Amino acid sequence: MLKKRIIPCLDIRDGQVVKGVNFKQLRFAGDPVELAKRYVDEGADELVFLDISATNEKRKTLTKLVQRIAREVDIPFTVGGGIAMLADARAVIESGADKVSVNSAAVNRPDLINEIAQEFGNQCVVLAVDTKHQQGLDIVFTHGGTRPSSLHTETWVLEAVSRGAGEILLTSMDADGTKAGFDLRISKKISQLLSVPVIASGGAGRMEDFQTLFTQTMASAALAASIFHFGEVPIPELKKFLIKNNIPTRWI
Repeated sequence: MLKKRIIPCLDIRDGQVVKGVNFKQLRFAGDPVELAKRYVDEGADELVFLDISATNEKRKTLTKLVQRIAREVDIPFTVGGGIAMLADARAVIESGADKVSVNSAAVNRPDLINEIAQEFGNQCVVLAVDTKHQQGLDIVFTHGGTRPSSLHTETWVLEAVSRGAGEILLTSMDADGTKAGFDLRISKKISQLLSVPVIASGGAGRMEDFQTLFTQTMASAALAASIFHFGEVPIPELKKFLIKNNIPTRWI
């Protein structure tokens, strides 16, 4: 079995890390550069940086901040937010990102996935999917979770992979920030469906939530934010717990 990855997420707004519940009620969580350095020291497998207000504010990703973080990390580093064209992806890659995450712009223009994959390789393209369960359907949301699209989550991820997405970052808006556990239903559904890795996001509250995710779904990685930012679940202790429970993970 491949080793499962533990990935902290830095949701950036106004240059600072923030975290909310169900994509709302944002609160300050720390300095992004200091948090990134801490996570490297603690043994995080990868790091995700999402400029969550870039699309709504119709601006580009904060590339100078990306450069500052990239200088401090030696683990795979994914950057998303405000990436609407190939030139935007190139800018964040040149700023030090290893992978590019696309969401709203890819929904609006799916060819963006093909363009980035052809330029940098499938392994560099992470499709971020914000999904919500409504009236028995899983619906894709865009613009930081503020706008429902006409896409069904299952259909969209299949199309994205066919276009060159090498990984799916699947965030359950229903579970986000609740600390009630990952959304096992959607995580299982999408991870079984696809041939590419799926990162499950939204709902982590305890170490047992990661154990349940990895034993009951085929998710390759688990992403969390506030429980790491505020020290509720230290990454070294989480990894010890997972290894003790026979879940393979990289130890530092």
